[in-house]
Amino acid sequence: MGYIKSAALEETGYVVLDRYNKEIDPKEWLDIEYVDWKSSGDTRFAPLASAFGDIECNGFWNHKPPRTDKDGVFIPSQVEKAPTLTARAQEPGANIGRCRVIELQPNSYADCLYNLHQDDNNRLNPDGTGWVVRGFFNLTDDTESFFVLRENRTDPSVEYRIALPAGAQLIIDTQRLWHAATHLGTDPRYCLITSWESGPELDAYIEKHNGVKHVPNFEVDQEVLDAGQAEQTRRLAARAAALAARGQAEKLVMSEA
Repeated sequence: MGYIKSAALEETGYVVLDRYNKEIDPKEWLDIEYVDWKSSGDTRFAPLASAFGDIECNGFWNHKPPRTDKDGVFIPSQVEKAPTLTARAQEPGANIGRCRVIELQPNSYADCLYNLHQDDNNRLNPDGTGWVVRGFFNLTDDTESFFVLRENRTDPSVEYRIALPAGAQLIIDTQRLWHAATHLGTDPRYCLITSWESGPELDAYIEKHNGVKHVPNFEVDQEVLDAGQAEQTRRLAARAAALAARGQAEKLVMSEA
């Protein structure tokens, strides 16, 4: 039977929506409670919705009873501090799983390539239901930073680089695309990440906000691109050698973040 998926994501695996143009008080993402949860890079996460409404970020399948990343429970103490962010997550009307704000410390393009990962969004997701994708709403004005999306982790021939100014809004099939952010600057980057179930509600939201599946790549000097690719190759080889010395092989597991 297969899963219900959004046709808008079929070609590239992502869409960029209209930029959000309303002011939000930074207190909404600065005053909520964070947990030390690592993803790609030096990160913390502040959950707005979790498996049972607790301030934690674990995959829903790691709870009892285990389930897929749907039917998240919003956390009253967090929602009270971040009502606008909560409303933005709920606006599509699609089923929501995990919903969190990520805090990412500055990194480099080479760091980003080394940290490229796919998300584990659809574990235990029943066949014939909506495929889980993720929305990324950039909160801080990170004009020199950009999202990196690849079909293949180590192949730069298909690499989408999406600018991340304040108000940038993306929906990404992060179980399909390898992804991470290059965040240049001195202050942390903050972004609202929401797991949504694909279906007519999400399709209507994408159409309403003029989702486009091709945008110009964020411009990066070719020297930086080449150096980053070389550093990714070096780091991955070094990690593989270290694992081999211990009699282990690298497991390309999906991230639960």
